[in-house]
Amino acid sequence: MMAKVYVIGTMDTKGEELRFAADCLKRAGAVPVLVDVGTRGAGQGADVTAAEIAAHHPEGAGVVLGGEDRGAAVAAMAQALTRWLTAQDDIGAVLGMGGSGNTALVTQAMRALPIGTPKLMVSTVASGNVAPYVGPSDLAMMYSVVDVAGINGISRRVIANAAHAAAGMALHAPPAAGAAEKPGLGLSMFGVTTACVTMLREALEATHECYVFHATGAGGQSMEKLADSGLVAALLDITTTEVPDFLVGGVFPCTEDRLGAVIRTRLPYVGSVGAVDMVNFGAKETVPARFQSRNLYVHNPQVTLMRTTPEENRAIGEFLVARLNRMEGPVRFLLPLGGVSAIDVPGMPFHDPAADAALFETIRAGFVPAPNRRLVEVPAAINDRAFADAALAAFREIA
Repeated sequence: MMAKVYVIGTMDTKGEELRFAADCLKRAGAVPVLVDVGTRGAGQGADVTAAEIAAHHPEGAGVVLGGEDRGAAVAAMAQALTRWLTAQDDIGAVLGMGGSGNTALVTQAMRALPIGTPKLMVSTVASGNVAPYVGPSDLAMMYSVVDVAGINGISRRVIANAAHAAAGMALHAPPAAGAAEKPGLGLSMFGVTTACVTMLREALEATHECYVFHATGAGGQSMEKLADSGLVAALLDITTTEVPDFLVGGVFPCTEDRLGAVIRTRLPYVGSVGAVDMVNFGAKETVPARFQSRNLYVHNPQVTLMRTTPEENRAIGEFLVARLNRMEGPVRFLLPLGGVSAIDVPGMPFHDPAADAALFETIRAGFVPAPNRRLVEVPAAINDRAFADAALAAFREIA
């Protein structure tokens, strides 16, 4: 059966535009499915009604439809749509259209779909900061130029282009990875851990498809999204610098769910504390006033690094070890006793043995060993060949 293109929006207010998109899909040879997610009234022409979607909310349709609080209704519909959409097994592509409310609603469900499933959102807010809508997913945002409010010379062209793009993705899906292809491997890297990750990548790319993620908050989330989507066979998570940004308030934070994918999937995992000696900010003048007296290092005109303190490192260690202890798959976690980044070694600006000791001692004290889970201490800095060799040996032991 041909995969379908799910066209999602509020049929009560955007019905004309959604039906036009469906017609474009049909003419392109695709099979459209019109999905109504309106919370105020039933639209006309939907293949899947708003009531059907609302019924998938864990508390029932009543919390989605008929309430006075539109914001709460949209949030509830987003939850219901996510549960419904992720249960479909014939998705060729998903095409959403709407303003800010519908963009937030539909993209929440899109983000829950696996990497590789085509997702295209035509939105009035697509020319601004789309990070909250896209997150770690491969979701494409297309600016509507004019509001999604009727068919005119501009909207007709934009919507048709979007529909044809969705049809093309659905009708020409790339073949699934064959058994002969190399397994995927996720690696996390930052500028100050590049030497280590480069050595690992060069040693493993003959046997693995190496996906290197820049640890900028979204990078770590994207790596774990691949893990949740079954697109990597293991993780070499050398660089966990997003954790200090999350805990202290930097600009490249992870979320509370950092390492959650490893817990859920039980994938082979080799991790470390790369670049947790720093919190990231923008240009130096953007560093919050309360941190201006701290040890700051201007990495480049747009990035300023702040050295973490012993107290902060204890919190970082607690965050990491709490998640490591919940991992039931094969795990090796490495401590680079000679320094956790390129600038945390003797003679460099972030060399701070007391801060590193607080980190290492916290992890040692809290780590619960298991037959499949071990803590490995390496008397080398993270970018030394000896550390890369130890990480490589740990990976080959469990992967």
